[in-house]
Amino acid sequence: MSIVRIIAPILWIKNIVLTLIIAFAFYTTLPIQTTRTLLVPQGSISHIITQLAQNGYALSLLDTYILAFLGNPQSGWVDIGATKLNRIDFLHKLATAKAKMESLTLIPGETSELFLATVAQRLNLDKTTLQTYYNEFSPYPEAGIYADTYFVPYGIGEKHLILFLLDASTKKYEAISKKVYGHYEEKRWLDILIVASIVQKEAASTQEMPLVSSVIYNRLSKKMALQMDGTLNYGIYSHEKITPERIRNDSSRFNTYKYKGLPPSPIGAVSFEALKAAMKPAKTEYLYFMKNAQGTHDFTDSFDTHRQNVKKVQ
Repeated sequence: MSIVRIIAPILWIKNIVLTLIIAFAFYTTLPIQTTRTLLVPQGSISHIITQLAQNGYALSLLDTYILAFLGNPQSGWVDIGATKLNRIDFLHKLATAKAKMESLTLIPGETSELFLATVAQRLNLDKTTLQTYYNEFSPYPEAGIYADTYFVPYGIGEKHLILFLLDASTKKYEAISKKVYGHYEEKRWLDILIVASIVQKEAASTQEMPLVSSVIYNRLSKKMALQMDGTLNYGIYSHEKITPERIRNDSSRFNTYKYKGLPPSPIGAVSFEALKAAMKPAKTEYLYFMKNAQGTHDFTDSFDTHRQNVKKVQ
């Protein structure tokens, strides 16, 4: 056999391989138009490529093998970071991009209605649907969501968002309760949340919280009405100033001027400091407190002294 007949097939194969390499290199440099954030569907890599192709992305079966080589994409909304990439960069981003997250902060003392209204606007969700799911799944009308900052995946739906926030909050409550009491009991915890929510509304600072908490427990032990304005800041009245007319006309159980004992449920979201004060009140004999000219409170166990503190402000 001549050497020419031996070399010819080798050269032919070499040319084919070289052509394929050049074609592959060219293919990987083709541009891909995308959005900065991209919803990666759940499922296998071939399913992901198929779904993206159906949504207008110029992807093919070959991209399935390239993507499988580069890594396993994270499902959900991911941050691609650019709107125009070459194919290999796009597939690499798809394989390595992390979920796009949004931060949500619930301010201590805020009501669920106002918080969910803000969330709906921020994440382009339906406020009524959020509130419906909250009412369905939350163990409490208020304080079902702990006052904190949460990071949630971009594009999350109303139901999953509420379930996520409630689950994270319950785990937080359970951890705090077990650390202090050694166990978690829903009925007892409800009372803690109610007291903490009142403390959150009434205290002028975190330093005052244990003192306000002591007044609440001292008045309860003496079967005195709490007579605290903050309990009337429930629901839609979260940010309303409490007037004598409101005190006279509000017939709900949240009116602690008319009814003894705690309100039926928390009046707003609570912070760790308020929870700590509710669980570990200061040891005092205080029964009264009044806001002074400096914006803090004067505490006393004497009604006469309390009246004098009121006159100072008036």
